[in-house]
Amino acid sequence: MLREGKIRVLALGIILDERDRVFLSQGFDPNTEKHFYRAMGGGVEFGETSEAALKREFDEEIQAELNNIKYLGCLESIFTFNGKQGHEILFIYKCDFVDPKFYQLETINFNENKRQKTALWVEIEKFKSGELKLVPEKFLTYL
Repeated sequence: MLREGKIRVLALGIILDERDRVFLSQGFDPNTEKHFYRAMGGGVEFGETSEAALKREFDEEIQAELNNIKYLGCLESIFTFNGKQGHEILFIYKCDFVDPKFYQLETINFNENKRQKTALWVEIEKFKSGELKLVPEKFLTYL
């Protein structure tokens, strides 16, 4: 959830499959009327490590357990969403699903902040070619 004037700290997970695809959440900006994609994860709570937040968020959102979790780096993202400025610090992890069924599903619908969202597998090439928008754009260097 975007809170104007506040910096959010998030933990996001990069999950790849053997077909050069990445597992992402699809978003929509009502102000620009454009779709975008971002790695799944969520906010780090006070007293919680970013890795613990990553595990908790995947469990809460899609009931998925993660393993092979490896810290990749940290990004700072200043952006505009729905006409408002946002500022986030992103802890980026590479990880895998424990349950192989998640690699077979094309899409997963879930609720986040009382909104219906979709997570799906997307070919990395679609972001490199500019066909689809990955946010933040610097995230592409981790793929």
